Amino acid sequence: MTSAAMENGGDPEAAVARRYRSPQRADVSAWNQTLDAILSHRTTRAYLPKELPDGTLELIVAAAQSAPTSSNLQAWSVVAVEDPDRKARLAELAATNRHIEQAPLLVVWLADLSRLRAIACLSVCRGDGLDYQESLLLAVIDAALAAQNAVVAIDSLGLGSCYIGAMRNRPAEVAEELGLPPEAFAVFGLTVGYPDPAGASDVKPRLGQETVLHRERYRPGLNDQDLAAYNATLRTFQQEQGMPAIDWTLQVANRIGSVETLRGRERLGPTLKELGFKLS
Repeated sequence: MTSAAMENGGDPEAAVARRYRSPQRADVSAWNQTLDAILSHRTTRAYLPKELPDGTLELIVAAAQSAPTSSNLQAWSVVAVEDPDRKARLAELAATNRHIEQAPLLVVWLADLSRLRAIACLSVCRGDGLDYQESLLLAVIDAALAAQNAVVAIDSLGLGSCYIGAMRNRPAEVAEELGLPPEAFAVFGLTVGYPDPAGASDVKPRLGQETVLHRERYRPGLNDQDLAAYNATLRTFQQEQGMPAIDWTLQVANRIGSVETLRGRERLGPTLKELGFKLS
């Protein structure tokens, strides 16, 4: 029996409700360990000083490579970082995320057109299709699909992880630190390790499905009652976790309210061109 089932007394309906902190309509008749691992996911920012078993990285990458990939182009790569000094430097570049240093493994996920460009050169073609924003978007999507497969595998192994979007704060410096070729870009990092029980977090509640699920056509507008209910639910979670209590709607407004909150990512377009992407 896996973590969510144990926490919820082996009750799949309770495991689904735990994700929202309210009952949700869902068919759980075919409940399985994969669903259990997915619905019990929580972010890990505190790790035990314990190395991963040999072969764990390779197993995680195999799971990542089992994700769908557009046209089988496989336009992504990963850089596994275990060296403490390099992790420390990357932590400084990524808004001083200290759990990068604490975790035994940092995996940096790349949108990687460089390999496709090299193949085009071998085939004596220019690869003009790589010069458009669609190709970068394709590579970013491929990297995200692969990484999320890896996260599910990590959870199923009893390990923890945390996405590091701040790798995009200073992408040129990250590229230099990792020795990336032109047309390769660090989309995000992922810390991996054994969760420290002293810093364990609970399953973070999400918006109710009535807010995000649209049938046939998009429903415009916001439901103030649904948002107010979610604000209250998230505040309860924050208080339980010893976090500052703030409404989710205010969090959103603060995060997107000014250019300064992008923390350098507002320059991403010009930086990507410096990294060799054409972006026509």
